[in-house]
Amino acid sequence: MLSWINLIVLLISTALMAFFYIRSVGPAKLEQKIGEIAYKKCGNYRIIASVFEVIVVINYIIYFFLPLPISIPQFFIWEYWISVTLSIVILIPSLYIMLKGVKDAGREALFPDKEHTLYRGIYEKIRHPQALGEVFLWWGVALLLNSPFLFVYSIVWFPLFYWFCKAEEKDLIIRYGKPYIDYKNRVGMFFPKKRKLNEK
Repeated sequence: MLSWINLIVLLISTALMAFFYIRSVGPAKLEQKIGEIAYKKCGNYRIIASVFEVIVVINYIIYFFLPLPISIPQFFIWEYWISVTLSIVILIPSLYIMLKGVKDAGREALFPDKEHTLYRGIYEKIRHPQALGEVFLWWGVALLLNSPFLFVYSIVWFPLFYWFCKAEEKDLIIRYGKPYIDYKNRVGMFFPKKRKLNEK
């Protein structure tokens, strides 16, 4: 019974995290309706989304102790050290990319700021390093918990994070206009674009 309750909380928390995160990436559009307070409001949405994301992590951990009584195996068929090794291989680069994105975004990573300029650093290579890093962390955690179910469940984060990024970009175009459109054309979404010979 408790394992099913944990699953329900996991599903609800995932949905609420997505709902509030999508709300948090639209300050420029919201500003057209309610004024500059939109940025503070979206910052609050971002915090609420982060709280639900933490709850999801807790649900993952609880699942390790209270797996669902279903036909999916509780653990991977291989030795646990293999899961740990695979997890480390995923977590190290993912954490680096995500944290580099957080560092280069500065305060804007958590609190939308109308005065913030276009990013530098890793953002000159890819437009969404935080999302790229974070989305793979879920697979790293699932492997660390040695759970096939959580590994499969973590696939849900890929379309969700893509949705987050597309929604954010629509708002950034409202906020920055042509400079952001030029930036989109120049920099890849998740992977660096190949430079043309005349651009080198």
